[in-house]
Amino acid sequence: MSAPVYHALAATAVLDHLQTDATNGLTAEAVARRYEQYGANELTQQAVTPAWLRFLRQFHQPLLYILLVAGFIKAGLGSWVNAAVIWGVTVINAIIGYVQEAQAEGAIASLAKAVTTTTTVLRDGQTLHIPSQELVPGDVVLLHSGDKVPADLRLLTVRNLQVDESALTGESLPVSKSPDPLPPDTPLAERRNLAYAGSLVTFGQGKGVVIATGSATEVGQISQAMHQRTHLSTPLTRKFTQFSQTLLYVILGLAAFTFAVGAGRGKDWVEMFEAAVALAVSAIPEGLPAVVTVTLAIGVHRMAQRHAIIRKLPAVEALGSATVICSDKTGTLTENQMTVQALYVGGQMYSVTGSGYSPKGEIRIADGEPLPELPLGLRACLVAGMLCNDAQLRQTGTDWEVAGDPTEGALLAVAEKAGLSQAGLLAAHPRLDAIPFESDYQYMATLHDGSPRMIYVKGAVEVLLSRCAEAVDPQGEPIPLDQRAVQTAVEQMAAQGLRVLACAQKAATPHQHSLDHEDIARDLVFLGLQGMIDPPRPEAIVAVRACQSAGIQVKMITGDHVTTARAIAQRMGIQTEAGVVAFTGAELAAMDAPQLTQAAVAGSVFARVAPAQKLQLVEALQSQGEIVAMTGDGVNDAPALKQADIGIAMGKGGTEVAREAADMLLTDDNFASIAAAVEEGRTVYQNLRKAIAFLLPVNGGESMTILISALLLRDLPILSLQVLWLNMINSITMTVPLAFEPKDAGVMNQPPRDPNEPLLTPKLLRRILLVSIFNWILIFGMFEWVKSTTGNINLARTMAIQSLVAARIIYLLSVSQMGLSIWHYLRGVSRKIMPAPILLLGILVACILQILFSQWGVMNFLFATAPLSWQEWLICLIPMLPMIPTALGANGLDSPFRLTYSPQQKSRA
Repeated sequence: MSAPVYHALAATAVLDHLQTDATNGLTAEAVARRYEQYGANELTQQAVTPAWLRFLRQFHQPLLYILLVAGFIKAGLGSWVNAAVIWGVTVINAIIGYVQEAQAEGAIASLAKAVTTTTTVLRDGQTLHIPSQELVPGDVVLLHSGDKVPADLRLLTVRNLQVDESALTGESLPVSKSPDPLPPDTPLAERRNLAYAGSLVTFGQGKGVVIATGSATEVGQISQAMHQRTHLSTPLTRKFTQFSQTLLYVILGLAAFTFAVGAGRGKDWVEMFEAAVALAVSAIPEGLPAVVTVTLAIGVHRMAQRHAIIRKLPAVEALGSATVICSDKTGTLTENQMTVQALYVGGQMYSVTGSGYSPKGEIRIADGEPLPELPLGLRACLVAGMLCNDAQLRQTGTDWEVAGDPTEGALLAVAEKAGLSQAGLLAAHPRLDAIPFESDYQYMATLHDGSPRMIYVKGAVEVLLSRCAEAVDPQGEPIPLDQRAVQTAVEQMAAQGLRVLACAQKAATPHQHSLDHEDIARDLVFLGLQGMIDPPRPEAIVAVRACQSAGIQVKMITGDHVTTARAIAQRMGIQTEAGVVAFTGAELAAMDAPQLTQAAVAGSVFARVAPAQKLQLVEALQSQGEIVAMTGDGVNDAPALKQADIGIAMGKGGTEVAREAADMLLTDDNFASIAAAVEEGRTVYQNLRKAIAFLLPVNGGESMTILISALLLRDLPILSLQVLWLNMINSITMTVPLAFEPKDAGVMNQPPRDPNEPLLTPKLLRRILLVSIFNWILIFGMFEWVKSTTGNINLARTMAIQSLVAARIIYLLSVSQMGLSIWHYLRGVSRKIMPAPILLLGILVACILQILFSQWGVMNFLFATAPLSWQEWLICLIPMLPMIPTALGANGLDSPFRLTYSPQQKSRA
């Protein structure tokens, strides 16, 4: 059975196509056949990868291949301690990766929850309550206020039906539904005759026929998109992969070369095999994965303190390298609370302060001057909005919430700002009758007791103006209605993105108890206009500016109306050099791939977009080399959140589906927290570069020492187990403190890094090479000198290692903020030295461990070291001296090797 364009068909045609009856529904036999054909109304679950296989996949990394092979070789040669250490490193890394991956497995389960509910259905002429999983296409479903829509429905009849579809379409207001057919090309967000699975009925009643269940629903198609898309690797993981592959080839080449040359010159092949393995182990920075993990974990903790919860460790650095942030509008950039911001009564425009449903704020004259007193005409307009209203405001703690329609909540809030009370007005003017809002009439009316009895009406401007003969001036006196002036005011409000409602009144007869449409067909008195909008968060405006100062583009992608979206963007400064460039979903749908990519790059606002188009926009930006962060809170955002380099979901007001698909959650649902997280992400990357700059020169010096010694057929100045001690224990102890380094000054005044910039830049490579050569000279020179003067090879190796560690302590300062602080102090740039207690603690622990390394008999036995006298300790400290000017100069303001940022450095922006 082919699927037609249901929203374009008449209700009778839909029923005929689905072979069902609007009054009696399906028969039991038809339900059984269709259930067998279509299956349960639930999302198809992806085959679950066994836990053991997911764990083994964690070893699928180039550097881990070398470590695993090296471990097996060492075990084969009987070096079980070495093998155990190497295998321990690989297993720890695998466990960390496995835990991270396991956190991301709940998205589809959350989507399933979105369509699981109990529903009311007609079958065999009877009204039944069944689990939504049992629904089949052709079932006739009854909807009531408060229901969750159980499947995609084509509506047959409605009675004041309003549905909240914000989680799917991004529409900030409940949508009024109608059963009338629509043009085939009607965008998803404007299909008023459809109700989508997972949306909520906020008002009224309706009847609809099921047109899609399970994975065929709009929510189900999002689920399939999430199955089909794999989350992209972050810039950091891509660079580490490239670095690992390059290092893999270099290590294998050098190890093979060392073995071949030594064996070719007559050395014992087992001894040369040991040298080759030692070279491989020395060249691999075994401590780097652990240091990276610790650095990212510290970044996670810092971000959590700033309301950003990271679900996947690499996302910490990815956010710091973001070049584009694609943000949803409703609830992310805005308050997600309708607020009246402008009033028009009797030719006078008024502004309203405050935001959301809180009654805090005041009404002012348009020029900003406060009102000396509330004019009677303005009061009448506010009274009409408060009495012709079915909503209620409730205060929960410090928060205000609306029970009912958000638009009506905004009318109540602005009236309370003027000192009016809904309870007081209803007590003085009790409601006698009402005409509820219907989409066919576009207004609501209420009849109230009093002297005189009064009818209040609110609704669409064009509908009420045609029924009005007079208006009121600011003081409430009747004046002729100037429709042109009213239309000008409407256009002025609409240009600001405001949704405009008109208010009117009419005196009823003294004994009137009921209300009919004929009673308000004519002779209404126009009271005024109320313009409202879901306003932007003030702190989000500041955050957008901060992101733009950091060179990050901000783009709004929303399901809301283009006029509203453009107005919000204008207020927030979300624009390009050409201003606010906006595209609608319909325009994007008409574009081919190159045009869509061009629009994605050029546009700053994308309105009325479908879920698939959000995904396409993210992919288009990524195809241009952008690092894309995507924010969102709805079901419709989930595929784009997963596709983006980093998905950011709202942890407070967002849907569970969005949270599970995202890499990061904002606990305060505040866009401003993104700017803080970007700052932390950039700091994490800088600290990682410092760690690499500190770790790799030791590996370079060790591998150069072993390579040259093996080629010269000399005794190895350092053994493989001693290499593991340096690379794991000593390196981690001294490198982890770099993860706690504070942010560099001006980190948010620089543009994002080039996504194509390698992990090892030419400047960093030059630094690593120079320090590696120094370390080689130190190790080789100290070993040869001590061995030639004492003849004690264990003592020579011990003093070579201790000399290296002593020099490393000074070198550590050169890559730290403390080293820069000392340099500034010596030059008079700063009057104090920046305290770095964690760095000093790391140095202290490293010194204690090194003392045990050489002075404790157990360590002498395990690592073939020898105890040192105090004279020999002093000799080991001599290599520190030439490192001191290097350490200070490395962070000097004019040094080509400086890694940290100083205020005097010019921004690249």
